[in-house]
Amino acid sequence: MQADSYIYPDCPYSWAMSQGRPASTERPKLGEQIAKARQQAGLTQQQLAEKLNVTQRIVTYWEREAVGLRAEQLAGLAEALGVSSDYFLGRDSKKRGTGPVGKARQLFDQVSQLPRSQQQRILNTVEDMLVARQTRK
Repeated sequence: MQADSYIYPDCPYSWAMSQGRPASTERPKLGEQIAKARQQAGLTQQQLAEKLNVTQRIVTYWEREAVGLRAEQLAGLAEALGVSSDYFLGRDSKKRGTGPVGKARQLFDQVSQLPRSQQQRILNTVEDMLVARQTRK
């Protein structure tokens, strides 16, 4: 049983223990992939559970036990965590995603938040620059 210590802040049983009970067995490969993707997305098990409309206990089960997920569960996990289903299957998806990467993607994400008229002016400028570049070749 874990207790909170209000008297001794350096006590190992303080509220700062965020990881919970450590697993007694090694995680299966799928569970490891789920946990890794969840942590990279900056989500807790509870937050992921809320996104998927399941309980936190189910997410813990998926991460710690050898389970077979249904296709819709796997697709939901992939969407919620921003990865492909292939990631969970251990396949390297060498295919490049659509759209710009890195700084260009960040800038276009910011542009997408602007009003339509401003977006169109920016896109016209980018298109003009691309046309000018191709005519120089």
